[in-house]
Amino acid sequence: MDAVRTRVAIVGAGPAGLLLSHLLARAGIDSIILDARSREEIESTIRAGILEQGTVELLDDVPGSRARTVGSRHDGIELRFDGVGHRIDFAGLVGRSVWLYPQHEALRDLIAARLADGQDIRFGVTAREAVGAESDTPTVIATTLDGEELEVSADFVVGADGSRSVVRTAVCGSHGGHFREYPFGWFGILCEAPPSADELIYSNSPDGFALISQRSPSVQRMYFQCDPDADPDALSEAQIWDTLQRRVPGATLHEGPIFKRDVLRFRSFVARSLTRGRMAIVGDAAHTVPPTGAKGMNLAVADVVLLAEALESLLSGGDASLIEIFDERASARIWKAQHFSWWMTSMLHAVPEASDFDRRRQLGELRTVVESEAGSAYLAEAYTGWPL
Repeated sequence: MDAVRTRVAIVGAGPAGLLLSHLLARAGIDSIILDARSREEIESTIRAGILEQGTVELLDDVPGSRARTVGSRHDGIELRFDGVGHRIDFAGLVGRSVWLYPQHEALRDLIAARLADGQDIRFGVTAREAVGAESDTPTVIATTLDGEELEVSADFVVGADGSRSVVRTAVCGSHGGHFREYPFGWFGILCEAPPSADELIYSNSPDGFALISQRSPSVQRMYFQCDPDADPDALSEAQIWDTLQRRVPGATLHEGPIFKRDVLRFRSFVARSLTRGRMAIVGDAAHTVPPTGAKGMNLAVADVVLLAEALESLLSGGDASLIEIFDERASARIWKAQHFSWWMTSMLHAVPEASDFDRRRQLGELRTVVESEAGSAYLAEAYTGWPL
């Protein structure tokens, strides 16, 4: 058995874990990151990404970040219903924007920057258990790629290890949280085609929701509402394009060969507690949101900003006050983001049991948003992100 010691043990080399290690290093606090995946697997798993302005501003401090140079700045989105598009002008309403920058690209930037800075990242190491939350030396027990046991003891342990978090079990138990499952999912495709619009289109139609997103000048990402148990291989390309075109009435989509398809389930989750003693959870380990509001990675970043501040106060100054209120501070934003994600989802999707009244009320809600500067400003403020 190999045993190592560090100030902060971070489980998970996703955006939350990597960014936390960066912020801690700036404060002179060393850390070790463990992740069961290989570097190649982390960097090649394609994931969408809408980055709030605050997230991009934080990434500006990461050497080599390409969020502004490769990412595409978007100053608004289009809400489409009744066959008509309505632009929500983020820049004009709240003076803020978002950047379309896939998460796996942000991960490549972060991994390269952390390794260049001498960060100890142990790929292929599976955390099995986190113990000693109430002690001064919490420990992560892990297994290396060679099957050897590894114990990482620390002054603090952070779980940034996703929705199946090992650390979350130590913090609040395996089922400790608030959970909601939605009766639909998203059928997503990646296709070779030019963009169908300059900005993202969120379309409400009688047949269900569709999102026309982007990836690059030659590759596009699109989604349409589907049954959560749908088989992604059941539809032909012609059927997929027919469904997408019908879901965005009044707009003409650029079609092209589809090279990736999947079905994304919709779930909301918030852990009952984000801390216990000298352990904390952040990002997907602490919460998940429907993707409609583009809050996933951004909410993880907001967690990390607060936790890094609290850990610096604790480990460099001996002051535990910020750790003691981390849960309360982080939860305030988490629940605002949960509400916004739920609101966008419920306003845009067709619920299976919806009545004619429900449909007409939904259209009334959409008109209220697009015809009211106050309504549009709320959407713009929440979508571009509350200041960190």
